[in-house]
Amino acid sequence: MDLFWHRRDLRLADNVGLAAAADRGAVAGAFVFDDDVLAHASDARVRRLLDGLAALRDNYRDRGSDLLVARGDPESVLPELAGALDADRVVWNRDYSGLARQRDADVRKALNEAGIERAAHHDAVLHTPDSIRTNAGDPYSVYTYYWRKWADRETDSPAPTPGAGDLVDADALAAAVGDDGGALADGGDRGDGRSVDGVAIDRVAVGDLPAPADLGFAEPEADIGPAGTEAARQRLDDFLSEAVFAYDAERDYPAREATSRMSAFLKYGEIGVREAYEATERAMAAAEERAEETDEEGDEDEGPVAAVEEYQQQLAWREFYTQVLYHNPEVVTDDYKEYEEGIEWRDDPDEIAAWKRGETGYPIVDAGMRQLREEAFMHNRVRMIVASFLTKDLLADWRHGYEHFREKLADHDTANDNGGWQWAASTGTDAQPYFRIFNPMTQGERYDPDAEYIKEYVPELRGLDADLIHEWHELSPTQRANAAPEYPAPVVDHSERREEALAMYKRARGEDPDE
Repeated sequence: MDLFWHRRDLRLADNVGLAAAADRGAVAGAFVFDDDVLAHASDARVRRLLDGLAALRDNYRDRGSDLLVARGDPESVLPELAGALDADRVVWNRDYSGLARQRDADVRKALNEAGIERAAHHDAVLHTPDSIRTNAGDPYSVYTYYWRKWADRETDSPAPTPGAGDLVDADALAAAVGDDGGALADGGDRGDGRSVDGVAIDRVAVGDLPAPADLGFAEPEADIGPAGTEAARQRLDDFLSEAVFAYDAERDYPAREATSRMSAFLKYGEIGVREAYEATERAMAAAEERAEETDEEGDEDEGPVAAVEEYQQQLAWREFYTQVLYHNPEVVTDDYKEYEEGIEWRDDPDEIAAWKRGETGYPIVDAGMRQLREEAFMHNRVRMIVASFLTKDLLADWRHGYEHFREKLADHDTANDNGGWQWAASTGTDAQPYFRIFNPMTQGERYDPDAEYIKEYVPELRGLDADLIHEWHELSPTQRANAAPEYPAPVVDHSERREEALAMYKRARGEDPDE
């Protein structure tokens, strides 16, 4: 028997490590609530994690098995759980952050000391972080060149899904761990009885999931959305059936249903990346048929084929930032690109607080921040707008934004979010130039011309014409009071702050800001 350790792969289908374990014989699946990981969690992500685990548990139960659920240090829980099950081996899929790699090293050491075999597999990405390098053998720091090699590489087919006969029967799991948690309950026979916030650790149960409060978290105020493999497949199928064929032209408009919203499903591994990519390849074949039927000619960067490729590039961006984090784990807290003199951030606490509340007086920014609060999600174009506003209008350190996103986003992914924030702040790999500064009013007018998205999340402005909303920064105090008295005036003047931002970056570069 093998014990499979689920982490960011809450699925049975297209799960490389689980399939490899099932190929050898019976498998028992387990998830461990690790307090070191929970220390970096949030209300939204814990709720989303629990929903994903519930769906995974149901998938096991549909096959006559169940999910083992434990809490504690994996390096102590897994050897003991493997012993209780008389498992020959512990198997898992690799994760690539610095914290995850250290955790896995500790688990490997503990299993070696216990005399238990272990195996780790690549599963979370199509191409491993160390597999795509420059001709000189270095990791890529420029996405365009990375994408070219990424797109040319062959991909594996989805891993087979274990059947009922491949999984340990639920009754056998219960017998192994005991009805009350067995040998691992309340510290087991080690006698240490450790606890965190009064909750016993190194406890294991068959299928019983904790509530957020049991883990030290509250229910989020946001509506988190669906979870699990079936929901992921439905969402992807719906998107690839039509919307993907106009993805490149429509994706930047937040009021339109033009994006897949697959980020959370991929973050928690509720759908395999090989299955997702294979689905996009079927969409590509359909796009090529459409192009032939309509005899489309002209710009190769337009049309359904280009649109599907643009969506596939989102998977490549995900893996690009994964390899950046893998080779540079310090970027979680440090600038990837160092400036000679360092950046002197303004970091005004009142301005940062207004940004978090969605009360900056810039409608598209406020709509995005309120969507984040209400849905634990934000449209990607708007993520770029609010990030640029924080760093280059408020002149606030990108880390404030990263931490807020980490707290509020259900789909928070360390590599992606860090890469996005450092891109906006012009401190990251392949980042936008420091002198490229989004005008929030122009962005709102361009990508939400009828102010549909803004009105959805900023009710104070629902009675106004779109033109008036997009001119909000130009209105006099009297005009604003008459139009929408409950909506704030702009907290800063964009034109003034743009000049301050340019001077700030020039000083950081060791240049004269007046030249």
